Formats: sequence, structure tokens, C-alpha cells
Amino acid sequence: MVLDTGTTAWLLASTALVMLMTPGVGFFYGGLVRRKNFISMVALSFIAFALVSIQWVIVGYSLAFGQDIGGFIGNLEFVGLSGVGMDAGDAAYPPILFMVFQLVFAAITMAIVTSGLAERVKLSSFILFALLWTTLVYDPLAHWAWGGGWAASIGSLDFAGGTVVHISSGFAALAVALIIGKRSGFGQYSMEPHNIPMTLLGAALLWFGWFGFNAGSALAADGLAANAFVVTNISASAGALAWLAASWVRGKPSSLGMVSGAVAGLVGITPAAGYVGPMAAIAIGAVAGLICYAAMLFRLKKGLDESLDAWAVHGMGGLWGALATGIFASAAINGYSGLLEGNVDQFIANAIGAISAMVYAFVVTLVLAFIIDRTLGLRVSEEEEYVGLDISQHGERV
Repeated sequence: MVLDTGTTAWLLASTALVMLMTPGVGFFYGGLVRRKNFISMVALSFIAFALVSIQWVIVGYSLAFGQDIGGFIGNLEFVGLSGVGMDAGDAAYPPILFMVFQLVFAAITMAIVTSGLAERVKLSSFILFALLWTTLVYDPLAHWAWGGGWAASIGSLDFAGGTVVHISSGFAALAVALIIGKRSGFGQYSMEPHNIPMTLLGAALLWFGWFGFNAGSALAADGLAANAFVVTNISASAGALAWLAASWVRGKPSSLGMVSGAVAGLVGITPAAGYVGPMAAIAIGAVAGLICYAAMLFRLKKGLDESLDAWAVHGMGGLWGALATGIFASAAINGYSGLLEGNVDQFIANAIGAISAMVYAFVVTLVLAFIIDRTLGLRVSEEEEYVGLDISQHGERV
């Protein structure tokens, strides 16, 4: 096939946009922690990007997109990017471009997981955890949905990563938080965000980068990409307003709640962006904002220290988004119909895909974190936690 320069340019731009989301996560999380751990949170996102980049090139891409083995994992045909070339193959863009577009997805997923480790993780243990988690959790899930695995074979739809990225990272963050334990003093004294404007900046970078995340997943510069771009913005806006309104009913309409709602809306529309229209996007985003807000309140009520709410926003938002795709998918958009158009099978397939991803990510992460905690130890010492990870792990201060 002749290389399509327009599509190639769009995918290059989309890849750069998604890359920007990883430091965006770092700034979003960095503003939410205490000042003594700000550098640590931003650094974890950059480290996640670097680690996953190397892992993906060596083995991750092959495990995710290599020839299917039993519907579970890919083979090793692309190890070290063997056979992943620059010339257009069966698609209108180079295989090496598709590889790096998928790389930035894998990297941000690992960055999101750092929510469950915030302010108390040992850097050396995080590095090992990140490499193993990406290999044992993310790569199989990517293969199930996008690499020819069993989820795709039963018809489960995930346009841009509702199950692969958000359900997996959200429920993994919850699992690792349960293993590493609560931050010292959690529930006893205030742990207020130290820099809300920084979190707002991080949210802006995420919203901006998400256009590449969702519209780029059309893998073409066409009308489907344009639709995904539009519904992404609509859902984010609906989520922001829904969370803002809900928090206003309970007290003050916080800016932090507003941007958390925007992220919830972005998460909710991610699996559906290629299958729904604008009106459905309003419903998906608004419900995502309310569900994720309720999940955050539930976490606080139960005293769970999944510190920065990846479970509430990404995990529960991704779960809703996957189910919503099975509800709202419209044949007029991309040929797939959902529950509202009478296709019960589509809703069932999406529910199976979502629940399977949730259980797999949670259980494997729980086991992996337990083993690392019992051997190397996931957590810094009490003294290091008291001083803060900026100094104790990096020897730096803001």
C-alpha cells in the first residue's frame, strides 16, 4: 500500500500529543501531594515513560501485537522491533509509527498507576514493579483488545483504551495501595494538595493530549477521527460540569472537582469515541462525572488511601465507559450498534471485556505488589517518608 502522508502526519502529531499526557499526569498528581513529595510524583511519571519506552521496544510491542498465542498474548516475532519497518505495509502508515503510537499509551498507563504509591514508594522497587506490571498486565490486556486476542474475537469494543488503559491502571492503583498501606498519618491530620494551580495545569495538558489519544486511535485523518475529537471534548465538558454541580450541592464548587470531572469525562468517552455521537457523549461524560465523584466519596468514607483517586476516576470511569460503549454505540457512526439500538450482544461482549480486564488487572497487580513488598519492600522507611521523597529518594527539594 502507498504511504498516506496525511494520515502519517496526523499519527505523528497524535503520538506527540499523547506523550505530553505523561508529564501531564505528573503535574496533575504533583499538585495533589504535599510539597515535600512534589518532585517525586513528577519524576515517577518521567521514569515510567523512560522505562516503558525501553520495555516496549525490546519485548512489550511484540507481546501485545505479535501473532496471537491462545487469545492471551502475542509471540516474540517483533522482539527488538525485528521486522517493524519504515515503509507502509498493509496500512497507510509505517509499522514503526504504529509501534510508537502504542508505546505512548503504555507509558501513560503506568504513570496513572503511581496514584496508588504516592508519597511512600521506594524508587528502586517502583522501577522493578513498573517493568513487571507493564509486561504481565498491560501487554496481555493490549493484546486481548487490540492485538487479535480473545476480547476482540468476542466483539468487545475499546476504541482508545477504556479497558486497556483506564480500567487496568485504576484497579491496579487500588490493588497496590492495599499492599503498600496507608500513608503515615492518613486520616489523622490534613494532607491537603500543596499546589492546586499545578494540578489545573496538569489537567489542561491531559485534556489537550487526549485529542491525540482518542482521535488518533482512528488511525486515519478522516471523519471518524474528527468525530472522536468532537465527542472527546463534549464528554470532558459534561463531566466537568456534572462534578462541579455535585460538589456545589455538597459545599463549594471547587476547581479541583471541576478538572477531576473533566478527566472522568475523558476517561468515560475513551472506549466509545469511535462509536458514538455528540448527544451520547453528553450523557457519557455527565454520568462519568457523577459516578467518579461518588466513587471518590466512597473511598474517603471507607478510609482507603488510594492517594490520588486513579481508582475512582480511571478505574470506575473506565468501567462505566466500557459499559456505555455497549449501550450507546450507533451504527451510523462506525457500523456498530449498542443496547439502545437493540443489540444486546454488544453490551454483553463489552461487559465481559470490562469485567475481565478489571479482575485480571486487580488480581495480578495484587500478587505482584505482594511479592515485591515481601522481598525488596515497596515502601520507604518511616524516617524517609517523614522527610519526604524529594529529599530521601532524589536528594532534591522544590
